[in-house]
Formats: sequence, structure tokens, C-alpha cells
Amino acid sequence: MVTDQHFDSIRPYRDHEIHRVIEELMKENSFVELLKYLFPHIPIKDFIDKLLQVKSVHEFQIGTIYPYIKGIIKETTNGVTCEGLDQLDPQKSYIFISNHRDIVLDSAFLNILLHENGFDTTEIAIGDNLLIYPWITQLVKLNKSFIVRRNLPARQMLQSSKLLSEYIRHNITERKQSVWIAQREGRSKDGDDRTQTSLLKMINMSGNGSFSENFKELHIVPLSISYEYDPCDYLKAHEFLLKKGNPEYKKSQADDLKHMASGIKGRKGRVHFKAGTPINAELEGLDKVDKNEQLNQLAGLIDDQIHNNYKLWPGNFIASDILNKNNHFAHKYTQDDMKIFDEYIKDHLSRIDADKDFIYNALMEMYSNPVKNFYKE
Repeated sequence: MVTDQHFDSIRPYRDHEIHRVIEELMKENSFVELLKYLFPHIPIKDFIDKLLQVKSVHEFQIGTIYPYIKGIIKETTNGVTCEGLDQLDPQKSYIFISNHRDIVLDSAFLNILLHENGFDTTEIAIGDNLLIYPWITQLVKLNKSFIVRRNLPARQMLQSSKLLSEYIRHNITERKQSVWIAQREGRSKDGDDRTQTSLLKMINMSGNGSFSENFKELHIVPLSISYEYDPCDYLKAHEFLLKKGNPEYKKSQADDLKHMASGIKGRKGRVHFKAGTPINAELEGLDKVDKNEQLNQLAGLIDDQIHNNYKLWPGNFIASDILNKNNHFAHKYTQDDMKIFDEYIKDHLSRIDADKDFIYNALMEMYSNPVKNFYKE
């Protein structure tokens, strides 16, 4: 039987490891400075003493992470709502495959909603490109995150993908622990949410049955995450511009930190999560199609739910009409909505000293693509 030890290189910390890790973190000056920044109203000694008394992952999440994320919701959103969780069973484990907008908050908001609706929190897939310092790795592993290795040589990547696949399946089938993973590597930069078949291929690597059997036991739930405003939209648009000039351009570690900070602190408007229906019965027919087509069709099933369950806000419809130079969706928004969206876009354009026309058009595409996908245009 496979044990936790087999996954030591990627798995989150367990309850018996918590105290040791927190003691190590307290020796990191940059971590202590982060605590002062995140919790400015709490004396640092009191906060450290409180952390050192934590005895379980659940206690750490509910006592430390939960109130902090609730503070972010209060300060930077006009509310986070959800649908669909009442159609799921809190006693079952699922793999939530979602579109990806924010580096930190997609999974953090989901875990808040799960906790408040009587579910256990998920374990979170996080790319190692974001783990800039060793203490960041320790921190995310305290918060039920497991590591996705990236940019490895081909042979190592194959081994790493197989281990990751085994861990996800072990979590859901043996530990009865739900998992969150984004539908693609990295966030969607243009709002056109598409599941990468390479993700599904990785997940399938650990299966021992037919294609349908391998995915049935994982209980895939497509999850739609809809932000009224994306705080990092102008940064993503600027990244498009930089890649246009240099196809080899890649964000630096400093850029990743900037995106994380902007995502956490920036204005988001309303945020909505909708859990879809577990993909089960539809898998039967996939055993009869070509192996390469199986992954494409499964990706299509996931995408259909993510697109159809996406909550479209007035700004999405406004951007669509602007981009298409018509008033097709004029009945979906008001003059006040147009004014608010226009002021928001102008504010974000002012933050970038670059080709304003390119950035503007990129922003309009970013906000209009969910409309295009919803209506299958």
C-alpha cells in the first residue's frame, strides 16, 4: 500500500509536522516581516505565540488563514457567492478542475466557501515556479498545498508527472481528500478558459483501468470562477505586449510577487463560484473513441460546464459590445454600469506606460471572451 512517505517531496505537511515547521519559520526574518505586514494590528509576539500553539493543519487554516482571507473578501470585494455545492456530498472527495484567474485567491476563496458549507477544505496544486524562497514552500505546505514541478528535463518531467498523478489519485481514492487544480498551467491571460489535455493526460497516468474507469473514481467537478474585475488584468495585458515584442519573454520572480500582491490587494468587485455536475455518466462513451480524441472530448466536457456556469457581469457584456462595435448586449447593462466600467479601465490603463491601444484592446478581449464562450459565438 502506498504511504505518505512515497510523496514526501511534493505533499503538504501533516498534523504531526506542524509544530516543527512553524518553529523553523519563526527563524526566517522575511517570514516574520511578512506577518507584521499581513497582521499589522496584532503584536507580533502575541501572533507568534499563537502560531506556536497550533497543533493541526485544520487549526492553522481556521485560526490563521480563514480570518485573513475573510478580511480580504471584506476589504477588496463586493461579496463572494457560490452555487452548486448543495448538489455535492460533503462525505465524498472530488477533484475540482477550474478556470484560473488569481494565483493565490482562486483556491483560497474556494476553501472558505467549502468550509462555510460543511465541506473539508481541498488540497491545492501549486507550481514550484511560485516558491521563490524555501520558507514560502513551507508556508504553502502548511496550508494543504502540494507541489507541481515545472521546467524539468524530459525524463525527470515524466517521473514527476507520474508521481503527481499518483498523489492526486491517492488523495481522492484512499485519503478521501478533495483536490483543487487549475485547468491549465498558469492563469488564463485572455479570459478564454480552456482545459489543457496535457493536464488530463497527467491525471490519467496513475490509472489502472479503462479511460472511463480511471476518471470515474476521481469524481471530476468543473468549477467556474467569475471575478467582476481582475486586479491583474492590466499586468496580464502588458505581458501580452511584452511577448509580442519578444516571444521568449517570461515573467521574473519579482513579477510573480507583484502579480500575487496585486491579486490579493486589488479591487475585484463581485466574485462568484459555481460548482458543476460531477462528470461521470458522460465518460462511458469515451472508451469507444480514439485514444487521442478521448482527452480532447473530456476537456470539452469540462470546458462546456466552466463556460456555461460562468457568471457574466455587466463589464463582460460592455466589453463584448465595444469589441464587436455593436449594442447586441445593451439590455444587459445600464449607463451607470458603462460609466463604472469605463472609469475602472481608464484607471488600470493609467498604471502602464506602454502602448495604450494594445493594452485597451487586450483588456476588452479579456473581459469579452467569457461572453463569447457562454454563447458559443
